[in-house]
Amino acid sequence: MRIVDPCGCFPTGRHYPGIAHLIQVRAVGVAEEIPADSPWVDCVIAFVDVETTGRDPALDRLVEVAVILGRSGEVFERKSWLINPGIPIPEESSAVHGIRDPDVVGKPAFHEVLPEIRAALEGAVPAAYNATFDKSFLLAEIARSPGRGGTGALPPAFRREVEWLDPLVFAREIYKDEQSRALSDVAERLGISLERAHRATDDAEAALLVLYALGKDQRLPRAYAALLQEQRRLGREFDEARRFWRKPAS
Repeated sequence: MRIVDPCGCFPTGRHYPGIAHLIQVRAVGVAEEIPADSPWVDCVIAFVDVETTGRDPALDRLVEVAVILGRSGEVFERKSWLINPGIPIPEESSAVHGIRDPDVVGKPAFHEVLPEIRAALEGAVPAAYNATFDKSFLLAEIARSPGRGGTGALPPAFRREVEWLDPLVFAREIYKDEQSRALSDVAERLGISLERAHRATDDAEAALLVLYALGKDQRLPRAYAALLQEQRRLGREFDEARRFWRKPAS
């Protein structure tokens, strides 16, 4: 297990001036092939976005996958695949992303493009906006695929123990006084273009640029493992607060 020094945090976090260099934390959720103390902005980040037939990864299927690769604040490669889900696309889902049954006729099934998706994600830090959704669908499709992702060491995004970066977590903190932290609204606040919301390639690229923009905030840690640690802390605080929002009135 790697040990790293955390750096920086939001005001609600536990930051002790003068002794931060003495505090050590376990690097939980990091991809082992990426040094835990490396600056995350200098790592290759694979930003994933998926469009689906619905919201349940156990029942629904992918209809589009995009992987946008970035490093040092810049996008350097774009990959996307339209996928035949093998089931009808409900109208309510098509109303969101605009993909309909005729658009996927003749397109490959997920397992046919899985080797290409795997190659795009190889060795990169996985990320997604509201990452739980995209990760759960990707892993569910892999589990249903013959060979389940292929042989040899799987890319970080294919391993359940690897945590994905999620700029939504930081947007909720930075823009906690704003009504919406939807990707389109956060992108607009940051001056980032998002022309076709809810299409995988456009969403993934905009979200990666949002991550880089939020990363300029001095409260965000610079080290890869420390950023994941702060993301987990903020996520726990948000989940705890949400429990009280949903508490039934007595």
